[in-house]
Amino acid sequence: MDWIKVKDSKDIENLLSKFGGFHDSCLKELYMWTESYVDKSLSMGISPELGTNVRILFQRQYRDPSAIELLFEGVTQFHIVPRPDSIIYGAKLILHEGFFYWADEYGWEPEDYILGTDNWLSAESLKWREVSSWMGKQNRYGVIKEG
Repeated sequence: MDWIKVKDSKDIENLLSKFGGFHDSCLKELYMWTESYVDKSLSMGISPELGTNVRILFQRQYRDPSAIELLFEGVTQFHIVPRPDSIIYGAKLILHEGFFYWADEYGWEPEDYILGTDNWLSAESLKWREVSSWMGKQNRYGVIKEG
């Protein structure tokens, strides 16, 4: 499960082709973290870089692959709108003005970010990997305990 770095539009086309443009997929899980922290002495540690990262697990109703994970590093914007129908019919993934943008609507454009209820994010870099063994309901980024 090695990460594959997305460097340019050709890499984007290859990823979209490999995962069927995200058709009939869903965003299964999402994990976000920053490089900021508070240590044991209660001192704040803050990265001077864009230290926000997001990992997203997608599953789809096709094989080869059935699931992939995207890793966005240096996240600049992040917009998630929960909704009952979480089916993705076609996603957009582009490199625009030096940033990678992913949106769960094929017709979405970076200039449209103020409008609508689409899920989208932008970041300085992007990697992906196949994780088809991660199919099903089980959470992969953390266990939720009842009670």
